[in-house]
Amino acid sequence: MKNIQIAIDGPASAGKSTVAKIIASRLHFIYVDTGAMYRAVTYLGIKNHLDLENAQQLLSALEKEPISFAASSSGQKVFLGSLEVTEEIRSDQVNNFVSPVSALEKIREKLVFLQREIAANQNVVMDGRDIGTQVLPNAQVKIFLIASVKERAQRRYNENIEKGLPADLTEITKSIENRDYLDSHREISPLTKADDAIELDTTGLSIEEVVAEILAIYQKQTAL
Repeated sequence: MKNIQIAIDGPASAGKSTVAKIIASRLHFIYVDTGAMYRAVTYLGIKNHLDLENAQQLLSALEKEPISFAASSSGQKVFLGSLEVTEEIRSDQVNNFVSPVSALEKIREKLVFLQREIAANQNVVMDGRDIGTQVLPNAQVKIFLIASVKERAQRRYNENIEKGLPADLTEITKSIENRDYLDSHREISPLTKADDAIELDTTGLSIEEVVAEILAIYQKQTAL
């Protein structure tokens, strides 16, 4: 039987990662957090005081400190080499620079290659901004999550408060609006809904309601 690929795309803080993790767990699929990969590269550049517009510098650093994931009782952990960076890659500083880093062609080529390798031999749930259009264009299930800027900013604010991170709702709102603009206007793999993706507005929905909607779509699509 052919491997199943579920692609979940959408703008920042639309709930992609949260629901993708739950769906992967329910279906016993592998979860691939592509956003964390781009965030890790961005953090790597910031940490090492690199030119964030220089893809070769970033790739060279990535060779020395490769990205890896590890499951834990508290969720998926992200590493650069032996250094855990799970919380660090969610900082406002990384938020402000991850979109231009993600737009670098050589960075995208490298990470898309790694993402496709992961999806080649196992059932996956993969979330990001161009999974259904570029990374896994033949995915059997494609979901495009949306939510209002106000709701997405409040979600990010609440997350930061829970984690003890700096949180300013006005700044977070501006950051998300800026991220939306950059993601949808970049030349390389802009944020776009795939023609065959199903759009789901998560505004006002609980996590469990979104998960239920997507699982119902999965059951219908894979039964065809």
